[in-house]
Amino acid sequence: RPPSDAGNSTQNVLQQVRAQQADGGVSGGHLFLTTKENFHGFVDSEWQVRNGGKVCENDKATATSVEEPEVKKIKVEPEETNKWGKQDGKRHRGQNKSRPRTKITAYDERRLCLSVIQDNRECPFGAKCNFHHDVAEYLATKPADIGESCYLYDTFGKCCYGLACRFAKAHTTPDFKSMENADLIKAHEGRTAVKNSLSKDLQISLRKRSVAFKKSEEYLSTLSNNKDKREQHEEGKMTEEFGISKVILFYLISLLVSVFKVDFQDKLYLAPLTTCGNLPFRRVCKRFGADITCGEMAMCTNLLQGQQSEWALLKRHESEDIFGVQVEGCFPDTMTRCAELINNNTDVDFVDINSGCPIDLVYKKGGGCGLMTRTRKFEQIINGMNYVLDVPLTVKIRTGVQEKCNVAHKLIPEMKKWGVSMITLHGRSREQRYTKLADWDYITTCSNLASPVPLFGNGDILSYEDAMKARETGVSGIMIARGALIKPWIFTEIKESRHWDISSGERLDILRDFSNFGLEHWGSDTRGVEKTRNFMLEWLSFMCRYIPVGLLERVPQKINERPPYYMGRNYLESLMASQHVGDWVRISEMLLGPVPKNFNFLPKHKANAYK
Repeated sequence: RPPSDAGNSTQNVLQQVRAQQADGGVSGGHLFLTTKENFHGFVDSEWQVRNGGKVCENDKATATSVEEPEVKKIKVEPEETNKWGKQDGKRHRGQNKSRPRTKITAYDERRLCLSVIQDNRECPFGAKCNFHHDVAEYLATKPADIGESCYLYDTFGKCCYGLACRFAKAHTTPDFKSMENADLIKAHEGRTAVKNSLSKDLQISLRKRSVAFKKSEEYLSTLSNNKDKREQHEEGKMTEEFGISKVILFYLISLLVSVFKVDFQDKLYLAPLTTCGNLPFRRVCKRFGADITCGEMAMCTNLLQGQQSEWALLKRHESEDIFGVQVEGCFPDTMTRCAELINNNTDVDFVDINSGCPIDLVYKKGGGCGLMTRTRKFEQIINGMNYVLDVPLTVKIRTGVQEKCNVAHKLIPEMKKWGVSMITLHGRSREQRYTKLADWDYITTCSNLASPVPLFGNGDILSYEDAMKARETGVSGIMIARGALIKPWIFTEIKESRHWDISSGERLDILRDFSNFGLEHWGSDTRGVEKTRNFMLEWLSFMCRYIPVGLLERVPQKINERPPYYMGRNYLESLMASQHVGDWVRISEMLLGPVPKNFNFLPKHKANAYK
């Protein structure tokens, strides 16, 4: 659709035109802009009308869970004072660290035994099994079905969750047998939609520490030898052998990098987003035109220990044609072994080092942004990973650690020598986190320094105009992070050079696709449904920041401008504009049914990046 006519105002406000609302404090002749009280009054009253005048118990429970994002302010810790006896102020950071963490298992009173689900085979645990074996007893406690049709059954011809499925009526006979569609099963026979799962054998080997890291040991032995030879050099006893071995090592690294390449030029790269960048979300973004996708940041030590939850971050869907994984670590030995493990046991197109993560947990042990200040360790990590990988190695960095002390321009020429295949630069320092605008002038400087190594720019891209300005800086490509969470159709807008005044119904369809992909990925039983819901709610905490193009006086919307309270062009558009967690829950209930009685949710991230 063509964009609406834009005014000349420099403020990001809504059009002062007639709102099509009948009640709730807004009537014909009033503005789209409204107050907090009128907005929530309208949303709540209309919801009650649409639900027969009833207020859900879950609305009461979640309505006070979290308020709208507050304006940034200084948090004073009274017990802490500086050396002059004055109190030190600390900013609110972008995480709700004390949020409730209800385990998904808490939503199931008692699960149906897998032996019953899988054609009533004999349970290996016998009387010691803690799960239901009596179908009638299980069905008496099972929550009501969510809908009449099962996405897994309709897509694949069979639902592996059987009676435990929250859509079980769609594929269960009156005598509690699971139905199958032979034609659909045959059509999907031999197809592996998701790769890179952790096998049981590999997990056991990792836990027993019996996995061989042959190439890693070769490289790490050169590090110890080089250390000895450096000590000899300091004593004036440097031998020619050390120089030869180093030349050979760098030759092998450069040879590997030159043989195995990925075409990164002029691509749209969906950033590896912690929590929200899961496989179902990446599938949504691929549909809208994302060229490159990357798994969420995985910690190398957890991968080496065979942790199932960490390996889940490496999973790749068949639709992800250019896919990489991102790892975090701070020591050459663990990072090199992790790279060899990924190289030998997964199907990826590149491996990315996260040297831009700002969180304290990672930074204080020397990982993430900490690597930018530990150049010798950083060099050893890159050389080691390049030595064991058969795919390109990329690096994601920030401008630096301190706000007014950029170091990326010093580091990039060194990384070129170390054999990095691509660099992504987020135009903010660690101290800035996501506050203030990204420094694209500095990204331009770094892009020139990086050539011919591709450099991707990252920061504040929320429209195709933002992307066009970014491309003018000379970067090889653009990485999009929060912009994709706020509006995943941004990839389509950029490729078609337009503003998309997407309807609330279309946005709900996007969420419906996500819920279906989530049920396929995490399961259609109660656990899978609630896991899908939690990830959907995390996403909605960003998606609610979108302002429809048709309501804007001036396009485009800027990522660092706080959306005002406004009435949408219909009820659903208003509901989707709410920054109240209770309204996000209502949206999830449209797709995934009522939340459990003991449900509680607080988003991981909170908006503190506005002006």
